[in-house]
Amino acid sequence: MIRRIIRIDEGKCNGCGACAAACHEGAIEMVDGKARLTREDYCDGLGDCLPACPTGAISFEEREAPAYDEEAVKASRKTLACGCPGTAARSIRREERLERAHAKAESELTQWPVQIRLLPVNAPYFADADILVAADCTAYAYGSFHEDFIRGRVTLVGCPKLDPVDYAEKLTAIFSANSIRSVTVARMEVPCCGGIERAVRSAIDASGKDIPLSVITISTDGRIL
Repeated sequence: MIRRIIRIDEGKCNGCGACAAACHEGAIEMVDGKARLTREDYCDGLGDCLPACPTGAISFEEREAPAYDEEAVKASRKTLACGCPGTAARSIRREERLERAHAKAESELTQWPVQIRLLPVNAPYFADADILVAADCTAYAYGSFHEDFIRGRVTLVGCPKLDPVDYAEKLTAIFSANSIRSVTVARMEVPCCGGIERAVRSAIDASGKDIPLSVITISTDGRIL
């Protein structure tokens, strides 16, 4: 059938994930750092995702598409609290752990501040540094975050969903002005975290440097995927 449906221009998409969060039907997913309409039958054509997009990558078009399947959307919502996996409420059961005396973990943080927006571009600790760019939620989800990720690295923290800035510009300045040895991105599995990975990749490209990059994705129940 011919009907109104959204169109996503991947060339304009910056991978922030705002549209996936705004789509209550779950029709949009983040794939390889880009928003994609993965379920045409979930798209109602009302366009809640349009105003959420900061780059104007989403528009309407009239074309051949499957009919909107309201019942399938309702069935999907029974297993997912809303269209965005990042806001789906859930409880995570943990096995009871016995307290161990004198087993307090020590902080591995070696610099301050840590928020990307607050970090000075030319701080001395950036010289020959291994950088960790971490989404805010990662340290809460992953139990040994200090030991496994922060140790030996300069830590930069942010949330592309909540911070009204484009991290790529600041990260480009840091990468360009300093001798960075490597960058590790720690992100959550939820779509909105694609924005922080996208910003780092863009910043490395814009810096013109060959900086090794590794991306670690953490599940909402604290596993490395």
